[in-house]
Amino acid sequence: MISAGDFRNGITIELEGNVYQIIEFQHVKPGKGAAFVRTKLKNIKSGGVVEKTFRPTEKCPQARIDRREMQYLYADGDLYNFMDTENFEQMAMNAADIQDSMKFVKENEMVKMLSHNGSVFAVEPPLFVELEITETEPGFKGDTATGATKPATVETGATVYVPLFVNQGDKIKIDTRTGEYLSRV
Repeated sequence: MISAGDFRNGITIELEGNVYQIIEFQHVKPGKGAAFVRTKLKNIKSGGVVEKTFRPTEKCPQARIDRREMQYLYADGDLYNFMDTENFEQMAMNAADIQDSMKFVKENEMVKMLSHNGSVFAVEPPLFVELEITETEPGFKGDTATGATKPATVETGATVYVPLFVNQGDKIKIDTRTGEYLSRV
C-alpha cells in the first residue's frame, strides 16, 4: 500500500479494478480546508488518462509490473512476434495493442515486455536506437540555417526530422521516447 502523500511520477497503482500509472501529481494546500493531492493517471491497458484527487492519507495498493526482456523476431501482417531468449518461448502481439512503440525497432533487437498478473499490456523499446536513413532529400552546400530540418525515412519505415547535412545512407541515433534525432553515428 502506498499513501497519496508518497505519490511520484511513474508509480503504478491499482484503483477501482484497473491499473494506473501516475503521469503527474501535485500536492495542493489551499488557504482554507484540508490539503489534497491532484493527479493525472493513465490506464495502462486502455491508454486513457483521467484526473483524480486524493486526500494525502488515502492509501492505494501498488501494482506490480513485471518487465521481461524479449527479442523482436518479425512482423507478420498485424502480428508482431517475440521470443524469450532464456527458454525460447515465442509469443505474438497484435499491432493495435502495441501502438507506436515498435516504429523504431529493427528485427532481432531486444525489447521489454510489460505485464501485470501475467497479461502483457505494452512493449518498451530500447531508449536509443541506431538506424540507417533510406530516403531523404539531399542537403545543399550553404544550407546551414540554424535549426533547419528535413524529413527522413529510416529503415523501419518511420519518419524522423533530421538536420539538413544528414544524407541518405547515414546512420543516425534516435531517442525512441520522443522520436527525435540525436546525432550521426
